[in-house]
Formats: sequence, structure tokens, C-alpha cells
Amino acid sequence: MRLSRYFIPTLKEIPADAVVKSHQIMLRAGLIRPLAAGIYSYLPLGWRVMRKVIQIIREEMDAIGAQEFYLPALNPIEIWEETKRASDFGEEMFRFQDRKNRTIVLAPTHEEIICDIARGEIRSYKDLPQIWYQIQTKFRDEPRPRSGVLRARQFIMKDSYSLDVDEQGLDKSYQLHAQAYKKIFSRCGLKFFVVGASTGLMGGSASQEFMLESEIGEDVVVICDQCGYAANIEVATGKLKTKIQQDGELTEVYTPDKRTIEQVSQFLNVEPNNLIKSLMYVIDGSPVMILIRGDYTVNESKMMKLFGNNFRPATEAEVAEICGAKVGFIGPIGLIKSIPIYADNTIKNQRGFIVGANKDHYHLKGVDVQRDIKIQQFIDVTTVNRGDGCPQCDYSLRVVHAIELGHIFKLGTKYSKSMGVTFLDATGQERPIVMGSYGIGIERIIAAFIEQHADARGIIWNKALAPFLVHLIPINYRNQTVQLIADKIYHNLEQKKIPTLLDDREVSPGFKFKDADLLGMPIQIIIGEKNLKNQCIELKLRKTNESFIEPLDKFETKLQELLEMIE
Repeated sequence: MRLSRYFIPTLKEIPADAVVKSHQIMLRAGLIRPLAAGIYSYLPLGWRVMRKVIQIIREEMDAIGAQEFYLPALNPIEIWEETKRASDFGEEMFRFQDRKNRTIVLAPTHEEIICDIARGEIRSYKDLPQIWYQIQTKFRDEPRPRSGVLRARQFIMKDSYSLDVDEQGLDKSYQLHAQAYKKIFSRCGLKFFVVGASTGLMGGSASQEFMLESEIGEDVVVICDQCGYAANIEVATGKLKTKIQQDGELTEVYTPDKRTIEQVSQFLNVEPNNLIKSLMYVIDGSPVMILIRGDYTVNESKMMKLFGNNFRPATEAEVAEICGAKVGFIGPIGLIKSIPIYADNTIKNQRGFIVGANKDHYHLKGVDVQRDIKIQQFIDVTTVNRGDGCPQCDYSLRVVHAIELGHIFKLGTKYSKSMGVTFLDATGQERPIVMGSYGIGIERIIAAFIEQHADARGIIWNKALAPFLVHLIPINYRNQTVQLIADKIYHNLEQKKIPTLLDDREVSPGFKFKDADLLGMPIQIIIGEKNLKNQCIELKLRKTNESFIEPLDKFETKLQELLEMIE
């Protein structure tokens, strides 16, 4: 492709509204242009990369026996109401009225549509298993679209769905996807890891996320560098490194206007881990108290898994009625009304804590959990802290930000039961189809790659995703000798199916070199009058900046060697 005819509008300056590296470079390199908040146009160079990612995904999905569909983005809302996800998605789901005043939604995902097809066509266990996938535009009305294409309102996803007769079949389909995902992300050149994750709105029994560690990532994950344990912060568990084992009598202490963990710990000159947070919730209409150590926080995803969706913090009036004190001074000892008390594992079998005294401006110290508190059940309801012990090997855990590349779910029969998606088994009994759901964000792969493979000058493409493998740079294209040799090399490489970008523009050498580094093709071939006097040209690796001066009649051998070296 000749750069003089190819639409690549590069930018010298970083756009003011672009904060993260991938967003800045994708704009500067002419891969994308914004239309509105969270809505992007892909320009020719960006779409060329997109097509390469899609082809890798297609090859690996086809390899596990998946069949490609193309499902409608426009959905009648009634199908979403069957699973109650029309309300679950809330304002993130785009909705509008058609000319007949029917409510239509723009699909954020396609489980319901897959179910609709399956219930109309699948009759027998002989029709199963099935793996169906599509590569389709999705829509979510993000309240705060940011980080470029990493959090957009319109985006392209590969989503696939497995349909099996039982859990054993689902396990197999799930593992097929897990292996396919590892191959996809490895082929794309990404350094990723896999974490256990919350099922969230998707529901189901299990899920895993494929993540890439990055400071700009919106997900928080827990990692053990010793044994490889990794989990999303929403579901991660850890072991306490420090336990409170201090003997002492139960004593009331005056703590005037000291309500928070920080205020009480400073006033009494103790660490926050010496305190117990007493938190009042109303669960399914009934009050309960949750106890956690002062240096931890409640994890709402774990709360939801334990108690369901119907829970909320108690009001100040409810707290006063049960505890006889204001928020900040309540505790599990001496409650006015008896209520269930659940305690997190962070305080199990420990003594010497400080808790609220259920008396304004007072706390109790010397609390022995086993001796002084009637606990209904110990539970895991806190968020892991950096430095906690790994649950598998006890090594210190890291807590890092990460970008989600893909997510796989074991849905089970959540959707098939609600939508009546059944089959007849070998005995003639009607049973719900067992399902899985598996997604990959196509644009996220591109942005994540740039986050991992870019320097101050621009992108450093690998062989798999590079829009062109060679960037041909004649320093002075107006020179007839330079032009003749550049054109000859260009046509020869194109005939050999080596995608090549020829910079035939009449601009300065400095401008060409800066654009070449910004666009980041793996190999640059520089044709200059100085080297041509010795019948030589220069080959340069973008990644390492290594340069090789090669004779014109032998440079293709070196080029082939470099092409094989590229990852």
C-alpha cells in the first residue's frame, strides 16, 4: 500500500482528552477517531488490525467445533423480560420505541437470543452438544465511557454459547473455550493470566476472567507470584498474616465523638487491626450484624453470594432501636434486641479486640471473640488486603489493576429454565439444556496489546497483529534512482505476499521516520542515496532498533531472516 494514497491521519500532539497510553497512540497513529463519548470510527489501519484479531479468533473457535452465527442487534424487549434482565441491566441497556410504539433494545449480549433459537429447534439429546458463536457489535450505555476503546458504548465482541445435556458436557465445553482463549491471547502476543471471578449479572455456578496486568485496568485482581493463584478481588480469598492474641479483661473506655476506625485507633493509640467493625444490615427484611476486623472492608459480591440480592445497610433509626447507640459506637455485646451475628474469618479465634459498647462515646476493649460474642456463623465476607497470605501456598499476595480481555461463564440452567429451553433425554424425559457463555472484547485485545507493546515513539507491532510487516522508507522519493529501487522492492515484496507500506510522500526524512516509529511496523527498510552509492540499503527492527546494512542483491535473505525472528 502506498502511503500517499492510504488514509492514515497521524497526529503530532497528544489529544487533550486522551489519558491512557493506548487511547493516545490509537488516535495519534490514525487507527480510530471519536464520534461521541464512547463511540469510535475505525479507520483503515485500525480496521486492518481488527480483521487480523478477528481472523485469529475465528480460527481458534472453528478449531473447537464452534459454528458461527450472526444475530440481530435489535431485540424486542419482551425476550429480555423473560429472564428479567431488562430490569437487571437498567440504564445500561439502550431502549427506544419503533414506529408502532414497541420497545426495542440494542443487545448488550445474546444469551436470550441463543435460547430463543434453541427452544425452537432443538428437540432431542441427539441434537446436542452445540457450540455457537458470533462476532457482532454490542451496545451498553456506559455512564462514564473512558480509556478510549477499553470502555465504550459501542464495541465488537466475540460471544459464544455452549449447549449441553448435563454438567459433565458443560465442563468439557468450558475447558474447550478456556484452551481456545489461551491460544487466542498467546497468538495475539499478550502476557495474560487467568483469574477466578464473580458471575455477576450473568449468573451461573462459575466463571473465569482472562486478564492483563495494567495500571489503567478497571478490574482489581489478587495474584500470588509463588504458585500462580489469581482471582478477581470480588471473589479472592487470603490468609491472615497477623492475628490478635492479647489477654485482657473486658473494659469500658471513653471515646468522645470517636466513631470511625481511624479516629478510635488514633485516640487509643492502637492499630486498626485491633478493632472490630460492627456493621448492621437488613437482609430479607430482618436485621443482622456483620463483624469484620478493622483493617478490612466488606466485599459486596461475597455478601450477595452468601445472602442474595435483598440486603441493605440498616438506617440510623434501625441501628438505634436494636443497639441503643449511634452508628460508630455499636457492637455485638449488650444489644437491646437479639439478632443474628455473623463474623468474618478475619476475627476467628482471636482476643484482645476493641468494639463499640452500644453506648454513645464508649467502646469496649479486651474482647475475646470466643468468650464474649455469641456468633451464629463465621463467613468469608471481606476483601483481600495486599500482603495477605495466599490460600494455596501462604506466600504474600499482590493486589493489582488489570484489563479484562475475556470472560467465560458456566451458566448452567439459569436461562434455559426461565425461557423453557428443553430437550428429551434418552429416556424420553424433558430436561433443561445446560449452557455456558463466553466473551472476548476485540477492541480490548488491540488496546491491551498497545499498552504492553509501545514505547515513547509509538506502537511495536508483532507479526500476528501488524497491519503491514514492512515499512518501506525511501528518504528522497523524488530522486529517480531511489524511486526506481523503492518501487521495485515494493512490487517484489507484494508479489511474495509480504504486506508492505511504502512511504512515497514528498515530506522530510524526519517526518517519515517519526511516522514509521509511531505506526510501528516490525521491519523498516530505509533507502537512502548514501547507502545506494555502495549498492546497499538499511534494514531496521522497530522493536530493538537494531540496524543492518545489506547489499541490494542480498537484502531479501536478511529480510527473511528478520521476518522469522519476529515474534
